[in-house]
Amino acid sequence: MIRSVTFYLDFISPYAYLAFHTIPKALEGLAVEVQYQPVLFGALLKHHGHRGPAEIVGKREWTYRQVLWLAHQQGCTLRLPARHPFNPLALLRLAVATNPGGLPTREVCQQLFEHVWAGGGEPEDAERFEALRAQLNPVIDPHSDTVKRQLREATDTAIAAGVFGVPTFAVDGKDFWGQDALPILRDYLAGGRWFESDAWEDCAALPVGVRRDPLR
Repeated sequence: MIRSVTFYLDFISPYAYLAFHTIPKALEGLAVEVQYQPVLFGALLKHHGHRGPAEIVGKREWTYRQVLWLAHQQGCTLRLPARHPFNPLALLRLAVATNPGGLPTREVCQQLFEHVWAGGGEPEDAERFEALRAQLNPVIDPHSDTVKRQLREATDTAIAAGVFGVPTFAVDGKDFWGQDALPILRDYLAGGRWFESDAWEDCAALPVGVRRDPLR
């Protein structure tokens, strides 16, 4: 039986790009189908009251250093874009618009990820975007209400399922967050014995010791 894994992604995330690069090898030999689901990372952050890594001084610099090192280790081309963070909405809508069902193919996602993370250019440059749009040849107008609704609904569905960041890999009602979760995901899909214990569910029942007031 082929199992379906939903890969929640946003092209703004270098970790999603790195996970996209490594997931075929990480799940090699398993009967798995990966569905690539664009979502708006900013909406996830807003819903959960988080800031993105690139919005926190210190963490921002570390994020770029880490992903460059990880790419080097993976043998993956990664050149920081001319500006980051940026507004990824146009790229997300373009991805959704390439398929009537809103799920872009791996090939489409690769071109969009490389547009941001492989060339070192300006992600929102109008001329570059139009060239990318012509190359992808969307079947629906990316500016249409249909595409906007599909992206919004996909993001809302992710939030309702407990997704708080990208990349997240969802299967069997379980969410695996982050590029470094790929080995855990593989172990689960391969029938790892740890998942037969109560540990997964017990973690959700751990009492909260103290709560801090939200940062303003």
